[in-house]
Amino acid sequence: MIPPRSWLSLLLGLSVVASLAMPNVAPAQSSATYTVEKRDPYLLPPTDDGLPGAGPLRRYDWFQNLWRERRSAWAKSVGQDQGAVVFLGDSITQGWGGGLGAAFPGMKVANRGISGDTTRGVLFRLADDVLAVNPAAVVILIGTNDIDEGATPETIAGNMRLILDALRAHDPRMPVVLCEVFPSSPVKNRPRATIEEINRRYRALVKGDRQVTYVETWALFAGPEGDARPEEFPDLLHLNDAAYGKWAAALRPVFATLGLIEKETDFVMEEGFESLFNGRDLTGWGYRVTSEADREGARRWQAADPGAAEWPFVEKAENFDGLTVSPDGRYAAINGRLVITTPPEYRKVTQLFTTREFPQDFVLKLEFRATPNADSGVYIRAPQLQCRDYVLAGPWKDLKRYRPQDWNELVVEVRGGVALCTCNGEVIDPAMKVPATGPIGLEGDRGQMEYRRIRIKALK
Repeated sequence: MIPPRSWLSLLLGLSVVASLAMPNVAPAQSSATYTVEKRDPYLLPPTDDGLPGAGPLRRYDWFQNLWRERRSAWAKSVGQDQGAVVFLGDSITQGWGGGLGAAFPGMKVANRGISGDTTRGVLFRLADDVLAVNPAAVVILIGTNDIDEGATPETIAGNMRLILDALRAHDPRMPVVLCEVFPSSPVKNRPRATIEEINRRYRALVKGDRQVTYVETWALFAGPEGDARPEEFPDLLHLNDAAYGKWAAALRPVFATLGLIEKETDFVMEEGFESLFNGRDLTGWGYRVTSEADREGARRWQAADPGAAEWPFVEKAENFDGLTVSPDGRYAAINGRLVITTPPEYRKVTQLFTTREFPQDFVLKLEFRATPNADSGVYIRAPQLQCRDYVLAGPWKDLKRYRPQDWNELVVEVRGGVALCTCNGEVIDPAMKVPATGPIGLEGDRGQMEYRRIRIKALK
């Protein structure tokens, strides 16, 4: 662990290196390291001189009082908060209050939100308020108040880069969950275009970084015009209880994949079915050589769309029997779930198949859970049935029984080369044509998708 008072000096050095590495992000302003007044180390610094980062640091009277009050209280709980999952941010994080622990039962949490805070404020207080407790993971939501104070997306992303650098320097194995800035409204001096640009820069900032899981929380809350919905954000900035419930639901699958919650499995399979996934490892699954049709489709897609997913071709078949994680880290068996992890590339197409083929008519049943806007699919012998966070990613956005960020049941009944496909009992494809034989497969593209209770029954 880095001693809190020496952290600022390290951070200033990191800012120089990181600025050279990312010329598209504004370099952080730095000079001599600021020395906190000895009489009270939790007072807000009187000026910005020598402070790390760039942009606004609020100094309204109410904010200075709240800053000192909350940080002084946290200093007294450093011991008891060791190893907690730290939620770091502003009033939206602070507003979770006592409901934070209730949202994630069995997981030790610490709320480090300060109403009114900015990315620069978070950067300044990171060592004492966060690193000092050696977190099991850190969840970050910050940036909306920077917009209100006139900071540019470039400056905001520059501060975020320094925050992530410091977290990485403290512990390169500590998971970090970065949430997109939530929608708000022009009447709150937070227009959609600015928020989207910040989120675009955040996403670019963590591309290829396996330590950070990026969660698409803007799309989760955005209304038809891209602003906050009054029924979830009564003042168009802060969440009500229903919105906090949605945020918690979006984070639970990520925490489950990190092994922080949902560690128990309990399922009794129906008579006549056999399991295709044992819940412990990837036995029976592997990569197949990418077909010529998929290769050509990938080339056309990537040529036509600059935002198309990366799609590495498989040149040699791989069998994952006995492995708990695929060699590329994309697929993992975790506590009864077959998890397609969030790709650091943001979008990356990979395809996992059973090593067996299924020529008989059959009923396939499974359950899936998607993070916001996740994009996946289930291969039925060869064709792909879209399996996504349907409300946000489509194509079936009007399903009445779909449960966002919760478990949903997919049932596929194949008879005579035609598949009837339902989600929670609602028909999503009444007559999907499938070939005479082939494997069952799972595709990964965007976001995290989990599958469990994957089972099949041959029909006579």
